[in-house]
Amino acid sequence: MRIAAVQHDIVWEDREANFARLAPQVARAAGAGAELVLLSETFSTGFSMTPGIGEPEDGPSADFLRARAAEHGIWVAGSCPEIAGDSGGGDAELPYNSFVLAGPDGTVHRYRKLHPFTHGGEHERFRAGDGPVTVTIGGLRITPFICYDLRFADVFWRSAPETDVYLVTANWPAARRLHWTTLLQARAIENQAYVVGCNRVGVAGDGTEYAGDTRIVGPTGELLATAAAVETVVVADVDAAEVAATRDRFPVFKDRQSMGDRRG
Repeated sequence: MRIAAVQHDIVWEDREANFARLAPQVARAAGAGAELVLLSETFSTGFSMTPGIGEPEDGPSADFLRARAAEHGIWVAGSCPEIAGDSGGGDAELPYNSFVLAGPDGTVHRYRKLHPFTHGGEHERFRAGDGPVTVTIGGLRITPFICYDLRFADVFWRSAPETDVYLVTANWPAARRLHWTTLLQARAIENQAYVVGCNRVGVAGDGTEYAGDTRIVGPTGELLATAAAVETVVVADVDAAEVAATRDRFPVFKDRQSMGDRRG
């Protein structure tokens, strides 16, 4: 499968402006042969903690992803603030940071960010999700995560046996860009899987600067595609057979499991 990550700027808290900016970029990625296109975390609003920023599930952001997927006959994904349909007041009215993966036939899969970024106050404005989600598309087992999740190796480890490709969408600040690039490669190497990391560029409405560093990493840690700090699209081909071959050549997982059994 050919996967593209769109490294883009975000107009602060302006969904319609972002939809207008991103539609041609998704089209460009589709024109390059991408079968799955990944946008950034909170692609339609920026990483805003403004009260009321949440939208209903299947609201305008999910509609945008579904429409682009149908238009181009591909899968399109990114995260947005969504309030669950079963909210019942109180904390339940807070949105999830929700990764939405939309397919060309109208199918939608969701993953809700497990680790709110408490250092930035996300835990006060967003609810935490319940667990990882893995989806099989075109023979690839795909597990999405969102930004700060990247720091928690254990959740990547637990889902690794059922994962060929991790998708990591982010608003990762330039001040910690070394952490972003290092952890993306580490997660690929230790789990012998592809990692697609899509980060935004530009300056957010709260003054935070973003350097991009979007990249696609192979299952032995090789950089298959990278981006500088400009709006661009990075593209690479990923193959489940290469993941299986890597794990056969260097079978790390059986030792990881045996260590876990001894410690348990």
